[in-house]
Amino acid sequence: MRSYPKVVSAALALGIVLFSFASSALVSPKEEVAAATSAWGQALGEDDPEKVLPFYSDDAVLWGTLSPTVRSDRAALRDYFVTAFKVLPGLKVVFGDQLIRVYGNTAVNTGYYTFSYVKDGETKSLPARYSFTYVKNGERWLIVDHHSSAMPSTPR
Repeated sequence: MRSYPKVVSAALALGIVLFSFASSALVSPKEEVAAATSAWGQALGEDDPEKVLPFYSDDAVLWGTLSPTVRSDRAALRDYFVTAFKVLPGLKVVFGDQLIRVYGNTAVNTGYYTFSYVKDGETKSLPARYSFTYVKNGERWLIVDHHSSAMPSTPR
C-alpha cells in the first residue's frame, strides 16, 4: 500500500504533461497566425526596427504604406522601419477585422488596421488595409510578403 501514493503522483504528473501537450495542440493554425500578427503589432509599437524585423523571413518583401518602392531585402526592410518610426513618432497599430486563411504551411491574413502617431503634440490616425502572407518556419509563422496601403477616401 505504500506504493499507492507514488502511483497516484506519477499518474497525476503524467496527466499534467499529457494535458499540456493536448492544450497546445488545440491552438489552430488560424489562431497562431492571429497571434503572430498581434505580436507584430506590439513590436511595431516599440519604435525599434530590431523588434519588428524578426517577424519577417530573410527573403521577405514589403510594400509599405509609406513607401513608393517595394522593399525586398533585409537592409531595405530595416530602412523602411527606421524611416517610419522617424516620420510617425509614437507609432501604434490597432487591427480591425482579419480574414485568415491557412493552406498547410502558408497563411494569408488580409484586413484593415489603423495606425496612430503623434505629430506636433496631437494624435493623428492613418487607416490602412493590408495583406500579410506567412510561411511556417518550425514553430513560428514568418511574414514573407506584406502589402499595406492607405485606405482610400469614400467616393462622393
